[in-house]
Amino acid sequence: MKQYKLHLRLCIINMLLMIMTGSNNHLLAQVKTRIVNNQTQSWFSVNSTQRYTNKWGIVADLHYRANQIFANPNFFFARAGVNYWLTDNITFTLGYAHMWLAPTTAGWHTYSNENRIYEQAQIISKLGSVTMLNRIRNEQRWQEKIVADTSTHTNKFTDRIRYLASFTIPVVKKPYWPALVISDELSVQTGKEVVYNVFDQNRFFVGIKQTISKRLSFDLGYMLIDQEKADGYHYDQNHTLRCFFYYMPDFRKI
Repeated sequence: MKQYKLHLRLCIINMLLMIMTGSNNHLLAQVKTRIVNNQTQSWFSVNSTQRYTNKWGIVADLHYRANQIFANPNFFFARAGVNYWLTDNITFTLGYAHMWLAPTTAGWHTYSNENRIYEQAQIISKLGSVTMLNRIRNEQRWQEKIVADTSTHTNKFTDRIRYLASFTIPVVKKPYWPALVISDELSVQTGKEVVYNVFDQNRFFVGIKQTISKRLSFDLGYMLIDQEKADGYHYDQNHTLRCFFYYMPDFRKI
C-alpha cells in the first residue's frame, strides 16, 4: 500500500510538470505558431541489469535509432552504471552514458558527441496483477556543438529530469504469453542556453512484452516521441517502431 501511495504521488508530480511546461509553451505559442516535423523511426536496444550481491550490481545498455525506419542513423548510444538495491523493488543507480548523434542537415557528416552523468531512482510495485514501474532519472549532459559540419570543441550543458511511469498488464494468466505494456516518459531541462524549451520531450509507448525465459524478455510496439526544439516552436514528432531486449542475470546463486 505504501508503494501504491508513492506511485500516486509520482503520477501527480508528472502531471504538475506537464502543466508547468505546458504553460511555458502556451505563452510562446501566442508569439509563434507550432511547426511540426513528422517522421518515422525505428529504435532497437539491448538492456541488462546484473545482480552480484543482495545490494550491488551493474546496469548496461546499447541503443541504435534510425530515421525513415531503417534508412539513416539517428544516434548510437551506450550507457552503464552501478546499481544499489535498497530492497528487491527499490533501486538507485549512478552511471555514465555517451551518445553519437547523427547530423540532421543534408550533406553534413560530422557526428555530435554527448557525454552524460546520470542518477536514477526506480520503484517496482504491484496493483493486483498489474506491474507498475516508476523511475526518476536526472542527467547532466554535455552536448558537442557542430557548426558548418565541423566540431567547435565546445559544449552546451543542460540538466535534464525524466519521469517514467510504466504499466505491464497481463492479458491471460499464462507466464509466457504476451502482456500489454503502456508507458509514458516526460523530460524537462534547465541550463544557461535553455530559453524556450524547458519541455524537452515526451515519449508514449504501447506494445507487448514477451517473456522468453526467467532472465530474458523483450518488448515490441509503437512509440510516439514529441520533442521540442531550442527555438520553442519547432517540434519533431517521431512515429517509432521500438524493440527493446532485456537480460537480467542474477549471479548471487552461482
